[in-house]
Amino acid sequence: MPAPERHDPDGGRPRPPGLRILYLHQHFSTPNGTTATRAWHHASALAAAGHAVTLACGRYDGALTGLDGPFRRGRRRGRVGGFEVVEFDIRCGNSQGLLARTGAFLCFAAAASRLALGGRWDLVIASSTPLTVTMPALLARRLRGTPFIFEIRDPWPELPAALSRRGGGARRGVVPRPVLRLMGLLANAACRQAVAVLALTEGMARVALERGAEPDRLRVLPQGADLVLFHPGIAPWRPPGIAMQESMAVYAGAHGRANGLHQLLDAAARLRRTGLHLVLVGEGSEKPALMARAAAEMLPVTFLEPMPKAHLARLLAAAEIGLLCLAPVPEFAEWTAPNKLAEGLASGLPMVTNVPGRAARLLAEGGCGLAVPPGDADALAAALLALATDPPRRQAMARAARIVAERQFDSRRIAARMVAVVEAVAGHPPRRATAQHNRAQAG
Repeated sequence: MPAPERHDPDGGRPRPPGLRILYLHQHFSTPNGTTATRAWHHASALAAAGHAVTLACGRYDGALTGLDGPFRRGRRRGRVGGFEVVEFDIRCGNSQGLLARTGAFLCFAAAASRLALGGRWDLVIASSTPLTVTMPALLARRLRGTPFIFEIRDPWPELPAALSRRGGGARRGVVPRPVLRLMGLLANAACRQAVAVLALTEGMARVALERGAEPDRLRVLPQGADLVLFHPGIAPWRPPGIAMQESMAVYAGAHGRANGLHQLLDAAARLRRTGLHLVLVGEGSEKPALMARAAAEMLPVTFLEPMPKAHLARLLAAAEIGLLCLAPVPEFAEWTAPNKLAEGLASGLPMVTNVPGRAARLLAEGGCGLAVPPGDADALAAALLALATDPPRRQAMARAARIVAERQFDSRRIAARMVAVVEAVAGHPPRRATAQHNRAQAG
């Protein structure tokens, strides 16, 4: 039964009870982890608005959920950031093969389905990837009549299909066509049956429309960055072994096939003895080969393990240039929303990218970086060298980068918009976040 009405200390009037929300995000992490924190910001904002949020997740490599107790019967649960977290003992990570990841996706979908059907929820939020996270939401809608919001963080099956075409059907990680067809049916159902569809980019929104989402149920909520944590004025940290007189360009993200990081090594081979050093932070299936090549060719590249957000922010504060690199897959131009772009801009870094489309337009219009054609190592090296050897230009772009981040990528404002969407689709009157939440977010 709904909770009794509560007194609103701000308005002096009773207010209706908050919504009971089940938030499904398999790869959830707090900022203490090394992976994305969008769901943490959104769940925290929903809880601060007075809603009872339960977030269900798995054990994602690099993630820290805030829970440290033992797993019992395949799960553990507790309060984190004002909301409840249910963590299933289902490990998943980019270093796993396709079969292992698929098994983790399906196991999480089954566990989350039991949670979705076993509770009384006013709303389910299903945040993809993976796309299988929509299965519990669709089941709860069909069997219990529970409405759900579908958030598209990466368009599946579009991106796996694009990578499969590029791989020619022979490379590790290629998704079989029957699986892609099943994923397409699942994506169609999620887009058509959700009470709202949230997309991180306009390109993803167009994909949702093509799959049957109604235009009036579609919202674009971009990727964000914590503007307090990622800031050019924080204490910098520089890795040992990189001389102070060297300019440092940082890439922080996955080292998988989709990231195309051999292009960065191709550029590094042209940057020997220029005083420019590349730092690559992260992990993934391609990292051993990248490290072996860099060592064999004695490239000016340092590899670091994934690090907590606070430490990464200090590394970015010490850098001169930020890097956004993806494999030369045309679909990436409008379908990706990398954390590294928002966090680099928030850190006041001029960005260099080989990704055309959305990222290239953003850098050009904001005057905060340079874009080069994908696969062109000469152009990539030239862009890096141009910024490294022109401090006034670089500093002007750095100031512009922070302005763009403040205007477009403030995670708190984006989370507030998420709360507004949730309350609108649920027919719930909005309320203000508590001062306690604001202080916690600022800290």
